[in-house]
Amino acid sequence: MTTTSNTGNDIAQAVKTSWLPLIVVVLTQIQASFAVNTLTVSMAGISTDLDMPATSIGTAITTGTFAMAAFILLGAKIGARFGTRRVFQIAVVIHALAMATIAASQSPLMLFVAQAASGAVIALIAPALVVFISSNYSGPQQAKAIGYLAAAIPAAGVLALLIAGTFASTIGWRWSFVLIAALGAVNLLLSFRFKPVPAQKELSIDIVGALLAAASIILLSFGFSGLTSWGAFLATPNAPFDVLGISPAPILILLGAIGGQAFFLYLRHRKRAGLPQIFDLAVLKSGSEKATTFCMAAMLFIGTAANFLIPLYIQVVQGRSSFETSLSIIPYTISIFVANSIVASFYDRFPPRRIAQAGFVVVAAALTIIAFTVRNDWGQILVVVGLVLLGLGQGAIVALVFNTLLSSAPKRLAGDVGAWRGLVHNISGSVGIAVMTVFAVGMLSTFIATGLAGHPSIPPELQVQIPLDSVNFITNDHLRDVMSITDASPSQIDEAIAVNALARLQALKVSLLVLAGIALLAIIPAGRMPKRMGDGSES
Repeated sequence: MTTTSNTGNDIAQAVKTSWLPLIVVVLTQIQASFAVNTLTVSMAGISTDLDMPATSIGTAITTGTFAMAAFILLGAKIGARFGTRRVFQIAVVIHALAMATIAASQSPLMLFVAQAASGAVIALIAPALVVFISSNYSGPQQAKAIGYLAAAIPAAGVLALLIAGTFASTIGWRWSFVLIAALGAVNLLLSFRFKPVPAQKELSIDIVGALLAAASIILLSFGFSGLTSWGAFLATPNAPFDVLGISPAPILILLGAIGGQAFFLYLRHRKRAGLPQIFDLAVLKSGSEKATTFCMAAMLFIGTAANFLIPLYIQVVQGRSSFETSLSIIPYTISIFVANSIVASFYDRFPPRRIAQAGFVVVAAALTIIAFTVRNDWGQILVVVGLVLLGLGQGAIVALVFNTLLSSAPKRLAGDVGAWRGLVHNISGSVGIAVMTVFAVGMLSTFIATGLAGHPSIPPELQVQIPLDSVNFITNDHLRDVMSITDASPSQIDEAIAVNALARLQALKVSLLVLAGIALLAIIPAGRMPKRMGDGSES
């Protein structure tokens, strides 16, 4: 009897641990991430074919991202209410159709509508992926599955570079989106192979909470994204409106923050009253979960900001193309992928808090190495070493904190964990880019002013002809064109270019060191993460 029982358990375990759901999860994450990266890689071809400025394509990407963030909490509840597999399948079909629409786009309007639709349905897909992992895997296998899910994002970036970049320069950018649509069809077919997650038919969806969350997220997203172009405090000419000369960006951020506070107060009120909530606060039931969320936000802030500043520097200072820039940061992307995939092997030997603290130390060290060694030659070996270390630390932390939250929450809240992860990812990334852009530009302006003060050969009457009130990161050729319409002599132009080049380098260095400092500060909350995976207590 013992032998029979053990055999039965082995068979049940084999069925339980099938990797098919994970294959669908990873392929679907690649489908979603590949789509966004492909828009960026294909920007030149889309701009030419649809007769639209490249900045409008960036706006389309942002529109999709905002749509996802605004409705992701609602998406988790819709999946739970009507059945995760069914909702997932519908969303995958809509996303594939949206990609096919982009491939067939004949106008900017078609592109915008399709991208907005794809962003909205990703709000349904993202929580479902986490539910599939939680319902099919546990323990070490769940940890590995989370790592592979996280690894799918950088993998999609590399694939977009190689595949979409090749298609854009050969058979045309549209074929990349045809490929994504085909991948969607494959994911739909594979999804029928695993068991459906039971629908919670008694679940009531809190529409008021969903709208309050969406409004707050949209206000915060638009506010942070407008910091650079609209003004961090005083309104610039690019601002759509102003209030007594104040930029709309900080106003929107303030309103979004107030809305966020109102949202959490509203959730607590409904919880005390025993009413359903759009987001279950049990996901953040203790200080450990809050500390884990803070670590997630800090790492995404740092990683997204660094991933923005470094390519900016390569393209502006080096004058390299977008494709060359992408190739330059492949070591960084691959190292994120590797760390996402292997960090789970450390969970049995080290507590999550120690892995997180070590990860932030590695990130801080990597950013410091890059800051002190970067010159005008991006190919320096120490810079490459710094990028690899940065990717390893970032990848390990992102996978770790996600798995820590998921393992601490009941399986019924897997959708909420997935939605929370997507929400934190979007907001932290947007804030990271916006805040560090404003900081870097501010540092650039300061260093340029200091540099000009040390060059008396560039007199004040010449400086007033240079638009120093709108300093930004520009190439040497661009600055030469600007200076050519002033009274500057060739030698003065050369000096101004030298001042600008040094100021750009100093601004990048200081910005990277600030990010390193944030990583070191994050070591403190990392120490409050659980002592072991699945332990949500504060002990």
